[in-house]
Amino acid sequence: MTVEVAESLFWIVLAAATAPLLAAAVPGRLLPEVVLLLVAGIIIGPFGTGIAEITPEIDMLQELGLGLLFLLAGYELDQRELVGSGGRRALLTWLCCLAIAFAAVFSIAQVMEIRAEVATAIALTSTALGTLLPILGERGLIETRMGRTILNHGAIGELCPVVAMAILLGVRGAAGSLLVLALFALTAVIVALVPGRIGGPRSRLSGLIRRGADTTSQTQVRLTVLLLVGLIALAAAFDLDIIIAAFAAGFILRRTLPTGHDGLETKLGGLAFGLLVPVFFVTSGMNIDVDGVVGRPEVLLLAIVMLLVVRGLPVFIATRFERADHGRRRAFDRRERAQIALYSTTGLPLIVAVTTVAVDAGPMTATNASILVAAGAITVLVLPLIATLLGRGEVEEIVPADEEPD
Repeated sequence: MTVEVAESLFWIVLAAATAPLLAAAVPGRLLPEVVLLLVAGIIIGPFGTGIAEITPEIDMLQELGLGLLFLLAGYELDQRELVGSGGRRALLTWLCCLAIAFAAVFSIAQVMEIRAEVATAIALTSTALGTLLPILGERGLIETRMGRTILNHGAIGELCPVVAMAILLGVRGAAGSLLVLALFALTAVIVALVPGRIGGPRSRLSGLIRRGADTTSQTQVRLTVLLLVGLIALAAAFDLDIIIAAFAAGFILRRTLPTGHDGLETKLGGLAFGLLVPVFFVTSGMNIDVDGVVGRPEVLLLAIVMLLVVRGLPVFIATRFERADHGRRRAFDRRERAQIALYSTTGLPLIVAVTTVAVDAGPMTATNASILVAAGAITVLVLPLIATLLGRGEVEEIVPADEEPD
């Protein structure tokens, strides 16, 4: 490790260690830790003080952090919800968001220069589920009806933009990219079938894995990391985004452990949120060109408004039709619908991914990418805070999934 890498890693880790202490010091934990990590990245990064830089070694940690973030997101999802009425409603809502995004972006392009219209439209439809998970966990919402609805919209808002990005922004063209995506999905399904074939609960292999779970072997953690890295390598071979691989790994892990596993979840949480995920958020902040953003405040404001209109408004309308008590009453009042819409509008990792692809391909400028990323960072800062303030004084009952209407 060179001196430059060591110094950069020190400042990144220092930011990661300081952020939760500062977040805890804010009354009511109104300031999400994720936001502090982003701000710290801006301060120490090349567009701030310049005391840290993203080297190839740190970039690898960033990629692993992104992968673990979305693996845990895929693992947390209730797959029954995604194929139920809530998931179907979330998918229909996202398709409406995409249509509105294309209409809005191409309309604005008639009066002002917007390059990479397709990439911009896709970025506007995303929801930062990986970013929301720690925020929802801190606020005790994950197991509530509202939390499950947010997770449904978040899952679709992460998966569908990635698929759209793979198809519409792929170097092979739409048809070729769709074929490659289908081949990857087929391979992932085959991988998912392996544990059930060779690792039944009474098999010798399962016994070895269980016995090594709490020893220095840490077999469960190592196999999970192997699953993640293996699918990332497969996605790289297919020229697909890492997020697809990470989500697939999370789904496969949940299929292998349908009732969950407290020990493994604790260890993965320590590995992810102890180092790699904070590194991802700090380095994401380091990529924000502050001068470029400050120099065009009207474009930044427009990007935030478009995120609210394209993503937040359709979700607000869609939640009006969700029912509770077997269809006898509306599931959410207007304030709760506003909370769900605000949480669903938060976007960052997908915006980073889409803009990175668009900049590398050429049509999007680095300044426009920074403005979109900054808009996503502001949504992470402001919208969950507003949603929390709207929900002050509420105690929502945790409702079992089997009480939800299909």
